[in-house]
Amino acid sequence: MTVILLRHGVSTSNTARTLAGRSTGVELTDRGAEQAAAVADRLGGLPIKHIAHSPLLRCQRTVGPLAERLGLEPAYDDRLLEVDYGDWTGRPLSELLEEPLWSVVQRHASGAVFPNGEGLADVQRRAVTAIRETDRRLADGNDGADVLWVACTHGDVIKSVLADALGIHLDGFQRIVVEPASISVVRYSPHAPYVWRLNDTGTDLSALAAAAPSGAAKTAANAHGPVPGGEVTPDPVADNGNAERRDPL
Repeated sequence: MTVILLRHGVSTSNTARTLAGRSTGVELTDRGAEQAAAVADRLGGLPIKHIAHSPLLRCQRTVGPLAERLGLEPAYDDRLLEVDYGDWTGRPLSELLEEPLWSVVQRHASGAVFPNGEGLADVQRRAVTAIRETDRRLADGNDGADVLWVACTHGDVIKSVLADALGIHLDGFQRIVVEPASISVVRYSPHAPYVWRLNDTGTDLSALAAAAPSGAAKTAANAHGPVPGGEVTPDPVADNGNAERRDPL
């Protein structure tokens, strides 16, 4: 099974330099809407069978053009919801930089619990469970054959899933960069997950449309893992991407 992890496009909170968290009504900017349209162009030719997303508006808006292109009805999953940042929600990032907890989030994420919110370890647990359970359900509904699907969610949620897929400790997840409207791809096999793309903002994805191997060939492919040399060349950062990199939240 192969999941395309899609981060929502640039939001009004991103440009305002605030921590949106689970605030309602946070819209995409004009640039974010352009990114959503570009995502539909990039993914619209792939055999995507399912679209799941965080219930928050910025994710709904991001998958809207793609869902319309593919003729699919997106399904929200509460387990893909943004981190509950508790008392940090809505605050300017410039203020949060001064909080003692900030350094904990950067260096010891597994021990970070937001005041009156949730811990990042809990975020990883629910997000990975959501991805893996949906993956299994889609496989069972397709006689075990490979299914390509999309999960649109938020930066820290995606980074926690990627950390799990890469086999790294959650304390290292801030080393992973996930920009607005970027695509990361994980293929789950019976033995281990394999990361095919990470923070991809423009490369050709047509290889994902290739038919999955079947029978003995499929078993051999799963056993031996991916072919070496599948590097990704990222595009230059656009818009406020540099700001996104400086502040992982």
